[in-house]
Amino acid sequence: MPKILVTGANGQLGSELRAISSEYAYTFYFTTSKELDITDHDKVAAFCADNHIDTIINCAAYTAVDKAEAERKSADLVNRKAVKKLAKISREHAIKLIHISTDYVFDGKHFKPYREAFHTNPNSVYGQSKCDGEAAMIQINPTHSIIIRTSWIYSYYGANFVKTMLKLGREKASLGVIYDQVGTPTYAKDLAKAILDIIPKIQNKNVEIYHYSSEGVTSWYDFAKEIMRMAKLDCKINPIETYQYPTPAKRPHYSVLNTSNIKKEFGIEIPYWKDSL
Repeated sequence: MPKILVTGANGQLGSELRAISSEYAYTFYFTTSKELDITDHDKVAAFCADNHIDTIINCAAYTAVDKAEAERKSADLVNRKAVKKLAKISREHAIKLIHISTDYVFDGKHFKPYREAFHTNPNSVYGQSKCDGEAAMIQINPTHSIIIRTSWIYSYYGANFVKTMLKLGREKASLGVIYDQVGTPTYAKDLAKAILDIIPKIQNKNVEIYHYSSEGVTSWYDFAKEIMRMAKLDCKINPIETYQYPTPAKRPHYSVLNTSNIKKEFGIEIPYWKDSL
């Protein structure tokens, strides 16, 4: 029976993993930064040894995209340095490491679904820190370990676009939402299930990267429109351009991920984004 350490357990993905954990014949250890500081190599190594951990799902991340522009060291500490330490522990103790990354490692200029091998070129400090974390893990190369890049995560838990739209949709008559950023929303519960399903099948010698997002393509504007329609809210959604909603961090205009590799390798099906919504 696999013994799985889930870091970042109170985040969207970590919370969804916890919610479905009883459906799997695994032993889980859900931890937050207060319970297990993943920047502390010795503490994590001791925890893994004491609990005979054989798989780590690293959901922990610095995800404040705009704040990261001014907090470069904080983003680097969690998104690169901590990943490097987890990779070293995984290699030293023969532990599978499943690390979650992001579409923000791309610059969004290709306008065709991004494959795993496409050149990375982050537009933001957050994106760069996640890209650096990937590079550190690949360099250390723990056996039977993978990186999963995902996009536009939302969940029943935590703060996210869907919950923000529902709140504002009940409070306001109209909202302006960006229409010139295109990608795919991903329901964290779908990703959580996919991760737990593929754990026994991960047998690669070198670190592999896979893309996982819901099927289909949309813009933030169309996403918001669909949220209002499904929730039967009368809030009018108006399309605006990125320049009309300036943010400290630059977002990719196009970040659709090609998910064919993970589907082929592990035999999984991915739901269409509207069905998951």
